[in-house]
Amino acid sequence: MIDYSSVRRPKAYISQFSTTQLHLRNPFVVAFFSFSYPGFGNLMLHRYAKAFVLIGWEIFINQMANLNLAIMYSLLGDFSQAKDVVNERWLILYVGIYMFSIWDTYRSTVDLNKLYILADNEDAPITPMIITPWDINFLDKRSPGVAAAWSILIPGLGHLYVHKVITGFFIFGYSIAIMYFSHIPLAIKYTMVGEFAKATSTLDMQWTLYLPSIYIFIIYDAYISAVEYNKLFEKEMTKYLRTKFQSSKFKFPI
Repeated sequence: MIDYSSVRRPKAYISQFSTTQLHLRNPFVVAFFSFSYPGFGNLMLHRYAKAFVLIGWEIFINQMANLNLAIMYSLLGDFSQAKDVVNERWLILYVGIYMFSIWDTYRSTVDLNKLYILADNEDAPITPMIITPWDINFLDKRSPGVAAAWSILIPGLGHLYVHKVITGFFIFGYSIAIMYFSHIPLAIKYTMVGEFAKATSTLDMQWTLYLPSIYIFIIYDAYISAVEYNKLFEKEMTKYLRTKFQSSKFKFPI
């Protein structure tokens, strides 16, 4: 195993629960996911402490302010109803953290992109495999399409497929909780038996409106993670072949 303390800028760290890596990201894309749901941009960057705190704050303050209901009524053009349901005392507290989340992920992405370029130029070694009593993690080729498909079926499974265990289990539990409180399973049941009016009245829209942002994020992140892990596998294999095998330009002595 590589001694990471001797590497100035490692490109990746493989642990039993995840593969954390530096790679080029579009700062606007990461900021967009923080805009759509505070904390998700940090989750993309593998900055779990910030991500979990901001996601927890988002659901708490959103529920207290009834923000999702206000958004729904605004989209329907019922602005007076939107003003009636929103709790302005909590809404004021929401704005500052929301703006910080967007700014922080944009700034962090720019800085991490610079670090990736430096790390790629230094060409530090990468550990291709780790075995522990809890799990086995290794670099290999995974299908981005399969990762996206599992994420569409059940949130979190696409991340488990690419071995982002921490993110996968968090998203799985978080999504199941939101589906339960929004009554989506009951709405699906009523829809399948043709009782559309009952399905609509069953839904709790304050909870339901969390799901579009969550679904877009998990599908994108699982897909991109598979793509970038495949690139990391190729980089590790390329470095191994360069250092362990003889150059094709070597001139044999005659």
